[in-house]
Amino acid sequence: MTLNGMGELMTVVGLAGLLYGEWKDQPGLRAASKPFASLGFIVAAIGFGALESRYGNIVLGGLILGAIGDVCLLGKGKSAFIAGLVSFLLGHVAYVFAFGSLPLGTPQAVIAAVVMAALMIFIARWVFPHAPDMRVPIGIYMLVIAAMCVVAVGAGAEGAPWMIPVGAVMFTASDIAVVRDRFVAPGFVNRLWGLPLYYAAQLIIAWSIMAVNG
Repeated sequence: MTLNGMGELMTVVGLAGLLYGEWKDQPGLRAASKPFASLGFIVAAIGFGALESRYGNIVLGGLILGAIGDVCLLGKGKSAFIAGLVSFLLGHVAYVFAFGSLPLGTPQAVIAAVVMAALMIFIARWVFPHAPDMRVPIGIYMLVIAAMCVVAVGAGAEGAPWMIPVGAVMFTASDIAVVRDRFVAPGFVNRLWGLPLYYAAQLIIAWSIMAVNG
């Protein structure tokens, strides 16, 4: 089995354990499965050639920050959530730099910026009333993830691998599940669709390394 294949298998197995742990409310299983699943996309990225290019190095840094954020979000308190938010924010910044290092299509990026601005305004109006003391950090996070999507779409328009815009959009969608679960309507259903979407997004972004290096 290739190293990237091993990483992908780790993520799938870890995700299955994580979802079962969430469903049955087993903290121990969650605590074991989530880091294992996250380690999987890091291993996959290395297998895809992350250590062989500047783009790969930056994406690998983003994936590692995502894994740190995953561990932070195992906690239930506000401080754990903020730590996770900061880790993911820095991970998105890394992706902005990685995707931005590729040629960008300006008209498509501008269109994406308009669409993302409208989407972020809608999400803010939906979430902010439920989290009045978290508006600033959530707002900053939303700006960064919107920038990631804009750059990803711009790169895709100029011939970058499809994994970049698709992974970025999937990651953004998975974040909606996180904020809904944390602030609006907690429940297993959020994790049931949000977690697979998140881990798939990270694996797809990791996969883009091989395509860019190729």
